[in-house]
Amino acid sequence: MRALAAALAVLLCAAGCGLRPASSFVPPIEPGSIRPIPDLEGKRVRVTSKEFTEQLVLGKIAVVALTAAGADVVDQTNVQGSVNARASLIRGDADLMWEYTGTGWITYLGQQKPVEGAQAQYEAVRDLDLRENGIVWLPPAPLNNSYALGVTKASAEKWGLSKISDITKVPLPQRTFCVDHETFGRDDGFLGMLRGYGLQYGKDVPRANVRRLSVGVLYRSVATGQCTFGMVTTTDGRVKALGLVLLEDDRHFFPQYNAAVTMRRQLFDAHPEIAKIFAPISAKLTDDVMRDLNAQVDVDGDMPVLVARDWLRSQGFVR
Repeated sequence: MRALAAALAVLLCAAGCGLRPASSFVPPIEPGSIRPIPDLEGKRVRVTSKEFTEQLVLGKIAVVALTAAGADVVDQTNVQGSVNARASLIRGDADLMWEYTGTGWITYLGQQKPVEGAQAQYEAVRDLDLRENGIVWLPPAPLNNSYALGVTKASAEKWGLSKISDITKVPLPQRTFCVDHETFGRDDGFLGMLRGYGLQYGKDVPRANVRRLSVGVLYRSVATGQCTFGMVTTTDGRVKALGLVLLEDDRHFFPQYNAAVTMRRQLFDAHPEIAKIFAPISAKLTDDVMRDLNAQVDVDGDMPVLVARDWLRSQGFVR
C-alpha cells in the first residue's frame, strides 16, 4: 500500500506541478532479462493504445519494456476508439501499438470473412498490412480476446442457454442486449453477429431491446439483470468476477483476436531488435494471464501501469 501511495503522490505532483502528464508516468524499474540495447539508447518511440483496460495494460507493458531496453518512450496510450488509435499509427503520429489479428483483418483491412486458425489468420493480416500500409506485425500472443455473448448463470439455467444460436429460446420481450458503443456497428461485432446467426435487427431483436452502454458499466448491467445478454470479451476479468457464463460461438462467427505488437516499418527496419524484446513477453500472455491482469484493474482498482510493471517483474523481465 505504501508503494501505491507513493506512486499516486508522484502522479499528483506530475499532474499538478507541470512535470509530466499522469498518463505518461513510468514507475522506477531496473533491467531484468530485458537488457539495455545500445542502438535503442535515447531512441524516441511513441507507444499508443486504445482506451479499454486490456489495451491500457498491454500499452503500459510496451512502455515499461521499451524503457528497460533504453528507449526514450513517449506514452500516447488511452486513445478513444480502435480507428483513432490505428490512424495515429498509419499517419506516423505513433510508432507502436498492440493490436488484434481479427480487428486488423476485418476492421482495418476490410476483409469480409475471417481466416480459420490462429496462425493462418496472423499470417494473412501480417502479409496484407505490410504490403498495403507498411505495418509490421510481430508474432502474436496466445491470448485470444474474442467477442462473446455473456449471460448470468440464472439466465442460462432458466432458458437452457449454452450457445449463441440459443438466443431464440428467449421470449422476445426478454431478448435484451447490452452492447458497448463501438462494438454495436462493427462487421465483427454485434450487428455482424446477428447477421451471421440469421437474426434480423429490428425484428428478431427489436431495436428497443438493445441498450448501448460504455464498457465500464456493461458487465455489471448484465450481472444485475438489466439485460439478458451482454456483448463481452473473453479475456475481461469481470467475466469471472461477476460469474458470467460465455455462450459458445457455435457457428464460428467471430475471428481470432490474438494480440500482437504492430509497428511502423521504418521503426522495425531501423531497430529489428525490438522483436526480441517482445517475443518472450508475448509468449507468456495467455487468456488466463490477461484475465487476471484485467481484473487487477477493473475489479481491484489497481493502476494499469503498476499492473504492467508488477507482472513484468514477476516474470523477471524487469526488476
